[in-house]
Amino acid sequence: MHDCRPPSRALSRWLQNFESDPVDGRYGHLLLVEKPARDSDLGNQLRPYFESAHRDAREFFAGEIGISLHPDADEDDDASLLYPGCLPDTAKRGLFGEVMAGLVTENYEFVGGHEWSVPIFLFRYHADVEKYLFDLARDAERERAVFGRLGSDFIGLKLDDRGAVVRLIVGEAKWRGELSDAEVETLMLGKWKTNKRNGQRTRRGGIWAEINRDIDVPHGVRQLQRLLRERDRDGHAAAIVSMDKALVLRNPVPIARTNLIMIVGNGKAKRGEGEALLTWETIPEEYTSPHDLQVVEVILKDGEDLIDEIYDLLWKV
Repeated sequence: MHDCRPPSRALSRWLQNFESDPVDGRYGHLLLVEKPARDSDLGNQLRPYFESAHRDAREFFAGEIGISLHPDADEDDDASLLYPGCLPDTAKRGLFGEVMAGLVTENYEFVGGHEWSVPIFLFRYHADVEKYLFDLARDAERERAVFGRLGSDFIGLKLDDRGAVVRLIVGEAKWRGELSDAEVETLMLGKWKTNKRNGQRTRRGGIWAEINRDIDVPHGVRQLQRLLRERDRDGHAAAIVSMDKALVLRNPVPIARTNLIMIVGNGKAKRGEGEALLTWETIPEEYTSPHDLQVVEVILKDGEDLIDEIYDLLWKV
């Protein structure tokens, strides 16, 4: 289970907070910009949270590969095959964005003022990573790119006094090496596609399309419920039952939902202080979902160096 609280003091020293008032009570925007001087020990300060976020998947994938994580196991030579350190750099960049979604959700106040918890991350359901690790453990020449995980990047819960789920936060988390205007536009609206028959160009995909068409209780909730049943059935009994009621096909019990869009990456070369990537004064016109929306933008400088530092430190200190 994920059991590490966010390192709040480290975050406040690292990121400057530009928070706006909610729009119509249903749209929140939070801009977090890296301060000029990065703490030389920041990676180590973030390490416990990242280890906690990845622990379930690390244990699961090790079992699937056939590697023992027991302290007395004589398998030191297999350390280079363990998740997530052995993944390609591009995959680690994506994982960083998804962990950051949990980190900011648990640390900052979002639209609605709800108290969110992240009992466990869904990384073990990354099917292509499982196959990649299984093959790589048996053939060192099998290094390749890894396809992204399908479904919601992140799911958090709001629990009532009994521990039942009363609200979901469902997130799309994206990392980009440079958050230029064109890159953000493509990220949100999708890539241009040309119709071969009439030559017309239209955009397809993008975060807006994905989040607007997502079903109210997505598949990730079933995955989360399955994990809670396996890892902490007694501790999350009420949450498991409430999710079951929301997931039945006939007469499901509705659960309120907040959507989260998390964009993290290196800022463009020229940007003004407090300059946001997406509009914050009004609800974006592209957003048509009925659910509350929280946008978080994390603007870094040389973010790849920090990501490499964090993932090099995991389970090595």
